[in-house]
Amino acid sequence: MLQPRGFPPVVKGFSGAVAAARGEVASSARTSQLEMSHVASASSASRSQSATSGGPSLPTAAQPAADITAITTRDDLLLELGGMLSGQAAVRPVDSVAAALEAISSGKRGQVLVVDAREVPEVRAAVDAAHAAVPRAVVLVFAEGAAEKDLGAALKGSKVFAVLPLPIDPRKTQAVLEGALAEAVAKRKADAPAASPLTALRSELSVDNFQPQTAPAIEDVPRGAPPRLAMLGIAAATALALAGAGFWYFSGGTRPADTAAPKVATAPPSPAAPASAPVPAEDSSAAAPAPVADTAILHGKVDELLEKARLAMHERRFTEPAGDNALVFYRSAVAADPGSGEARDGLQRVAVVLAGRFDEAMSGARLEEAAQTLANFKAAAPGDARIGAFEQRLYAAQIGRALNDGNLERAAQYVRQAQQSTSIPAEQIARWRADIARRQEDSKVQRLAGLVEDRIREGNLTGSDDSAKSYLLQLQATAPTNASAQRAAHVLIAADLRKARDAAAARNPVEQERWLNEARAVGLKPAEAAAFQREMGGLRQKASQAENERMAQLARERLRDGRLTDPPQDSAAWYLTQLQALDAGSSALADASRELAGKLLERARSAVLAGKPADADLAQARRWGADPKDVAAVQQLQQAPKNKGAGPDAATLIANLKRLRSPPPDYPAAAMAQHIAGSVTLEYSVDTRGEPRDIHVVEATPPGVFDQAAVNAVKRWRYAPMVVDGSAVDVPGVRTRVRFELPK
Repeated sequence: MLQPRGFPPVVKGFSGAVAAARGEVASSARTSQLEMSHVASASSASRSQSATSGGPSLPTAAQPAADITAITTRDDLLLELGGMLSGQAAVRPVDSVAAALEAISSGKRGQVLVVDAREVPEVRAAVDAAHAAVPRAVVLVFAEGAAEKDLGAALKGSKVFAVLPLPIDPRKTQAVLEGALAEAVAKRKADAPAASPLTALRSELSVDNFQPQTAPAIEDVPRGAPPRLAMLGIAAATALALAGAGFWYFSGGTRPADTAAPKVATAPPSPAAPASAPVPAEDSSAAAPAPVADTAILHGKVDELLEKARLAMHERRFTEPAGDNALVFYRSAVAADPGSGEARDGLQRVAVVLAGRFDEAMSGARLEEAAQTLANFKAAAPGDARIGAFEQRLYAAQIGRALNDGNLERAAQYVRQAQQSTSIPAEQIARWRADIARRQEDSKVQRLAGLVEDRIREGNLTGSDDSAKSYLLQLQATAPTNASAQRAAHVLIAADLRKARDAAAARNPVEQERWLNEARAVGLKPAEAAAFQREMGGLRQKASQAENERMAQLARERLRDGRLTDPPQDSAAWYLTQLQALDAGSSALADASRELAGKLLERARSAVLAGKPADADLAQARRWGADPKDVAAVQQLQQAPKNKGAGPDAATLIANLKRLRSPPPDYPAAAMAQHIAGSVTLEYSVDTRGEPRDIHVVEATPPGVFDQAAVNAVKRWRYAPMVVDGSAVDVPGVRTRVRFELPK
């Protein structure tokens, strides 16, 4: 179609008037012929258009329809959110809940509040405060790691739109942002006050929405009039329209009933457009309302509406922009003349284009675009047999995506929307519901199992509603046979039994039994409890043996050091007393007792020969099992000086000893190999049989190399018994140096 010389560029909204005023408008038949040639390729053209336009995105208006306020100081979060908005809306950061409430309260557009849980200690309180201050605000919460699950539980029942993970999942966050912005805009529109008359006037006079009179209103201009005359005619028509609108506003009247300007009226709901009525979301975090087709009805002459429809088809304005597209014009023509074959054929052609767009959107997984296209398709062809298959395909994809994203509430909302459709079989609805119920149970099971493991790591096993035991009991009540529940029970039982083992090691039987009962309460089987008790018995026995050995070792060390009875609590006698209390039948006790008794007798003899009392050592020797004959011999020695006068002193006895046999010591092989020489000084007593007893090392050079070889050698030595006043006596305090020299 040609542009008359002198005309200004065509402005959107005046297309009908300009088309009628053009001097070179083609005839209706020619226009119809051109349109038919275009529509023949409408399907392929629409596919090209859809492929280049892509799926629906965030609002692209120059002025954003909603404000986004973020409580955060994290630049990375702000940058990621800004990138997802693609510059089409700005994120305003604030550093406190109070600042955020002030910002969203003063906003004139839809309000979206983003809460960074890392910087807000009381998220639930912040969410409640936001909704109390601005009920229409849409709140998104971002939380990281395991805190996301706990926060989701804490926000249960609040009006939060969604809880999203950190780090950000781009695909999921993009979808939720779109839904949040749409929800904010919808709430803003629902709360907007009625427009004033001045606002209405401005709206009617805007370039986008003004509907001027079409061709019949300017047909008085002669066809052959020069361009200046045509321009004057258009200017006059425009001035008359503006004047009429001003008169309406200032006089408080209404538009005359017989005006020729098209009027937009909203068609009442009808079965012909079931998708036009939005389905309210039952939960703010669930699916957005179903898309709404453009079902406005324009009142005007059928020929005018068909002319506009042809032009819209030619310019590929099949469903966009709102109120100025082929779908609206053809539907309005059908409403004006139900018998119009051209209008009905036009709707079928639009339906063909929309069916192709729907297939392309579904193939590209652009589900929001597909939903909107399907709504328009149902408005164009409400009786089309493909609607049922399209709806089932779309709902299956939407529910599948929501389930894959873990958004069970959104999936449930889609199922509720699908249930309102008569084309979805009840069996399919039941399968979707069963799948959601199973996933909800799995989600709850995983959440509770995670809480059990978290509390075990924290050491909070029992004793409160926020303990591992409390969450495990809930988990067992929800899904007793679930593998996660069984695994969580196994982990908690193991933790309880560790506590019982610690109590057993600390010899605290009361605490041990308490933890064993805790393990029984969460699933420990009787056979497992019996096995644990046997294990504890074995551990106690091993612990007792280890303690016995420790006491015996300490007693042996004190015997070697000569600390027989002193100090009172760190002597050989004291440790043997402890060992006797622990295990009177210990073999180590018997050996150490004999050695202690012998050393006590030897010390008693030495005391007697030195003229000192020896009764205490003799009493201790009898207690630890000394031979009564040996005790009696010392006692006789103690009485001898009283009856027969003073006997010889120890030095005299040592000097009179006669060695009968003294085999040389064995040279240690290790010392021989290293060419080490040395000596060991030993002290011992010679008993009444002439045998060395109580041998111990006094000095060794080098220490520890030849000690045992020297002791072994002296043990084999033999002396002639020392007889005093006709009786054999012990000779204490004998010292000998054993030398180890390398062969020459």
